[in-house]
Amino acid sequence: MDETLLMIPGPTRVAQRVLKAMSENIVNHRSALFGKILSETSEMMSDVFRTNNKSYLLTGSGTAAMEAAIANIIEPGDKVLNVVGGKFGQRFSQIVEAFGGESIRIDVEWGKAVNPDEIGYALEENDDIKAVTVVHNETSTGVANPIKEIGKIMSDYDALYVVDTVSSLGGDEVDVDGYGIDICVTGSQKCLAAPPGMAAITLSDDAWSAVEGVSNPRTYYLNLKKYRKSGDAEPPETPYTPAVSLIYAMHEALKVIMEEGLNNRIKRHKLAAEATRNAIKALGLELFPDESVSSTTVTAVRLPEGVTDGELRDTMRNKYHVELAGGQDHLKGKIFRIGHMGNITHRELITTISGLEMTLRELGFEVEMGEAVAAVADTYLPENL
Repeated sequence: MDETLLMIPGPTRVAQRVLKAMSENIVNHRSALFGKILSETSEMMSDVFRTNNKSYLLTGSGTAAMEAAIANIIEPGDKVLNVVGGKFGQRFSQIVEAFGGESIRIDVEWGKAVNPDEIGYALEENDDIKAVTVVHNETSTGVANPIKEIGKIMSDYDALYVVDTVSSLGGDEVDVDGYGIDICVTGSQKCLAAPPGMAAITLSDDAWSAVEGVSNPRTYYLNLKKYRKSGDAEPPETPYTPAVSLIYAMHEALKVIMEEGLNNRIKRHKLAAEATRNAIKALGLELFPDESVSSTTVTAVRLPEGVTDGELRDTMRNKYHVELAGGQDHLKGKIFRIGHMGNITHRELITTISGLEMTLRELGFEVEMGEAVAAVADTYLPENL
């Protein structure tokens, strides 16, 4: 089995107790026993979302939840305002178009966060916009968008507020009810530290009203009316056969979060992000986004001159057994990305940064060995906390 340390923006390392949970016997997914597990998992999911609304588990990746969020609230011709500042904001726009909606884009330079006022201006110009989509954490750029501030702007308008927290929930501040988010989606394989293949979605009363207003949603498998009807049954069910073993894993992964405490978990992620940025600066490398908008769960770094993406990541993987991520789209070959989400602690970061020091030295980049590792250690020392 490959023992490579995954330091990418998902999937992330999964705790042994979560992996073990998947080995439990498969039970009837229409039984009271499974209904209890499903109900507990959904309740913990709502706790992590910080919402009083019910959460629903979808068998599929985070993109399935993104698609469900759009497919159930729009009809052909409806306008949706999409904030596009990276690969996943772009994906929301493409999903809107795939379901016959009109995507009105706010294009943000990759590496920058959206200005909330721009959303207000766009809503003033288009009073018939049905929803606004924002990606909280753009893993493609290492940027976190200001979803709390956007929520304040959105409170003055009727459009639904749809937020992708696939790579931030459980690792950064997300407060669905507090921020006025109408539809929030996430995935299993990032900060929640469960295996890939599950997604979750939660909807406000206003969002459900919009869902009810769509007479014939252009989706069958992701029809949220069916999820609500099955979820309200006794025992609660999913409308179609779910990934039973993955729900066992989600159940256990969410228990881990409850035991750690959500606030403690977020604090741990913020510390990991700070340590990573400190190490990158100690190496003399340049962060891609400005620190004021930098992600809590992934750090994007400009490749130094004379070092190629292939050389750097291949050496890290093949020699030091650490997997990093490259750039996407037009950033391919220009940046690399370090994921620090899920179960990451100082141990994994020290391993990663020491490997990066050696890799850069081997590739001819001038490195003062040990300084970046020391920057990680210093960040975690008690006097600096």
